[in-house]
Amino acid sequence: SPAPLPLQSSEDIRCKCICPPYRNISGHIYNKNVSQKDCNCLHVVEPMPVPGNDVEAYCLLCECKYEERSTTTIKVIIIIYLSVVGALLLYMAFLMLVDPLIRKPDAYTQPLHNEEENEDSRSLAAAPATAGARANTVLERVEGAQQRWKRQVQEQRKTVFDRHKMLS
Repeated sequence: SPAPLPLQSSEDIRCKCICPPYRNISGHIYNKNVSQKDCNCLHVVEPMPVPGNDVEAYCLLCECKYEERSTTTIKVIIIIYLSVVGALLLYMAFLMLVDPLIRKPDAYTQPLHNEEENEDSRSLAAAPATAGARANTVLERVEGAQQRWKRQVQEQRKTVFDRHKMLS
């Protein structure tokens, strides 16, 4: 009679025997739920494909490995992973729905837009897409701030070079 197995599900433990081709018999892989001490060709390979006198030679060719895993741990990790991905997707959907409501014209951004409209025509020609236009995304806001910063740096350079010329 087979030895009693520990209290684990049948998917968690197994003995796997890989038997290569032998004479006129093709190779085969055998799986069976047995204890670790019974993990050998004689207990796992059923039905035995060779006659009684060839069993020993056939079993010497077979490679048997005892395998153990925790399907419960695998299931828990997958549930956690899917929960995190689901939460991130919900957060993304929330941001996409709430973002237009948050993007009302702010009191502190209005002077910046007025300042852009009052700049000379050369500056407006350099950045027609951002002048007076309301930014729709965070990236566009950052891009607009970057363009304003570049214009300010350009004006500072122009002022410094004009002063340098006057001093020379």
